[in-house]
Amino acid sequence: MADAPKIDEVTGTETTGHSWDGIEELNTPLPRWWLWTFYATVVWGIIYMILFPAWPLVSGATTGLLGFSTRGEVAAEIERVELSNAELTRSLTTVDLAALPANEDLHRFAVQAGRSIFAANCSQCHGAGAAGVVASGYPNLLDDDWLWGGTLEEIAYTVRHGIRNEDLDSRYSEMPPFDWMEDEELDQVAHHVRSLSGLDHDAAAADQGAALFVDNCSSCHGENGLGNRDLGAPNLADAIWLRGGTHEAILRQLNAPRHGVMPPWGERLGEAEVRAVSAYVHGLGGGEAQIADPATDKGAEDAAAVPDATYPARAGETPEEAGADDVAPTE
Repeated sequence: MADAPKIDEVTGTETTGHSWDGIEELNTPLPRWWLWTFYATVVWGIIYMILFPAWPLVSGATTGLLGFSTRGEVAAEIERVELSNAELTRSLTTVDLAALPANEDLHRFAVQAGRSIFAANCSQCHGAGAAGVVASGYPNLLDDDWLWGGTLEEIAYTVRHGIRNEDLDSRYSEMPPFDWMEDEELDQVAHHVRSLSGLDHDAAAADQGAALFVDNCSSCHGENGLGNRDLGAPNLADAIWLRGGTHEAILRQLNAPRHGVMPPWGERLGEAEVRAVSAYVHGLGGGEAQIADPATDKGAEDAAAVPDATYPARAGETPEEAGADDVAPTE
């Protein structure tokens, strides 16, 4: 026979029978409103599992009776935005890049889109602010120093095909190691290289290194160290360094040159996004002007013949509402 419940003499409430140091544990009932709220959440949980995706399976999950999908909603929203900007995207793909800055709306669209593309795909190496990382050899995209050229078309080519990768059209350059030189000769060349940009150096050693530089380095960098963009040879006279300009850093590069790799983005991004991110990089501060080629494009007149719209499109806006039906094709 079960023992009769024990009642606390002070409160008159049934106890659990547990006692610590003479202190009894009361078996106080939960408030009714709390219990009913708990029961309601249980019922809601069951209904939710029936209506919405809930249970993971081997190759997916239960879809629920409503067929709701957050991924599907995101995909639909992306499709809507792409549809509303379809005419601008097509114009960006076909326009001569030299004429792109002449059209404010198309150029604004490209730069705004390029900012997002850069943040998602390029900032991991070049940094969120595009200032690069000298220690790792990621170039600063804010200055006006370019290995392969800083026009819109040249930047787009670099983005499209990359540098030193599996793409047969990628940019390619390779500095050979000069570890066969005597240590004294390497030291002299390093002093000469620093002298080209007016940095502190040993004048006597730099004079000796000048002849070595002309014999071994000028074929790529030029006798004055101004570089050669056709070869991707950097300018050594502007005090802008990819891997550091200290005497020790230059010696390391002479002994065992490090070469960076940039992947090709053409297939991954598509032509429109390649051009958009190129326009963004070009506008960061160091972009160079390019003259439109009249043999391949009608220039600014064609560039101006694009919809007057902003990026991204306004919610619910169609291509027609953006002005796409009033624009003649630029192809």
